[in-house]
Amino acid sequence: MNIGGARGQPFAATALNTRIAFLLELARRLHQYGTTAPRLEMAIAGSAQRMGLVADVWSSPTALIISFTDMAQGDEGVAHTTQVMRLAPGDVNLARLCEADRIADQVIAGALDLREGFHRLRALDRPEGRLARLAVIASYGLSAACVVALFLHSSWPDLLTAALIGLIIGTISVLSLSRPRLAVASDAISALVATTIAIMVSAFVVPLAIKAVVLASLIVLIPGMSLTTAVRELSSQHLVAGVARMGGAVSTLLKLTFGTVAATQLCAAVGIRARDYALPPLPSWLDYPTLLLGAFGFAILFRAARKDWPVVMGAVMVGYLATRWGGQISGYLPGAPFGVFLGGFVLSALANFYARFAHRPGALIREPGIILLVPGSVGFRSMSFLLDRDTELGMDTGVLLLTLLVSLVAGLMFGDLLVSPRRSL
Repeated sequence: MNIGGARGQPFAATALNTRIAFLLELARRLHQYGTTAPRLEMAIAGSAQRMGLVADVWSSPTALIISFTDMAQGDEGVAHTTQVMRLAPGDVNLARLCEADRIADQVIAGALDLREGFHRLRALDRPEGRLARLAVIASYGLSAACVVALFLHSSWPDLLTAALIGLIIGTISVLSLSRPRLAVASDAISALVATTIAIMVSAFVVPLAIKAVVLASLIVLIPGMSLTTAVRELSSQHLVAGVARMGGAVSTLLKLTFGTVAATQLCAAVGIRARDYALPPLPSWLDYPTLLLGAFGFAILFRAARKDWPVVMGAVMVGYLATRWGGQISGYLPGAPFGVFLGGFVLSALANFYARFAHRPGALIREPGIILLVPGSVGFRSMSFLLDRDTELGMDTGVLLLTLLVSLVAGLMFGDLLVSPRRSL
């Protein structure tokens, strides 16, 4: 939605409670669909100004606090109401984020009544259909196969096993959405299941690169996006939101690491030993077909609308290719700090350019584009080394994680400087 702007006359005669109700529902939806704290606060403050209100917004991963003041009372007006909302951490849903943005734009432009806009926002909170859930499960398998081929360069058995485990983990994740008790432990359970299946396949069917298969199959659950968002919020002085999100990401890493360690110990206790040695690697020509399939999987995973699939897939491929090219010209492997910086820089600039001229959220490009850049797997490996009591390697990997996070966030910030954002999302 557009940032700032003068107060619109159509709202002068609208009841204060109606305007506040709409803004609260809009804030709830933006939070639910994964909007970061700086952008959510900017969006709600700008929308409130267009409706003749002043909104002081405080956003964190689990709560929203908003105070509203009527601008008609002048500078001496005090806050009429303060609303506190306790919310679960949001998850990116690009289709519904774009729809919420479109509804807000129509209301602000006067093309849609406030009450009707409120009801349309409420209607976005509908459960996903069976076909959508099956598509999300399939996206887990495609994502795991993509990581094996593009980053780990492992073998065919590794790719197929990781894809199969990805489907199983996708099923667990979808089931946990409607089962709160399962959701609390779903990360640890998924890691336990993934490691157990990988060890059993390697022991009884075909040798596997166990660590590569487990890492690829868990890639969707590893909180690389949360770590990156946390550093972005910290760098923009949203300290409470950044620290809280960082804490949530670290707790997820710990649960995943515990699951893998527990599965390894359980298999060893019953005498199941994996045959862990490398088979011939995948051919290099497979990189680009796998990238295309992986981009399609990420478009589904981020719940993009079908009409936006080409945009989302293009963003994923541009991000990966920019990072790979940047890593090559700097003399390192893909994923090196300069490559990650370049990928973030290109994607941030493209996202702002797209938002400015297409009048749609830049998140369509920015969020899926950085999915292959975020260093969540490095954080997972660092935790694994530390639990294995390999402190030196764990700390060294942790420093690499910090370096990659800073490089990516710096790229996103410099991209904003090159093409300034004209929209809040």
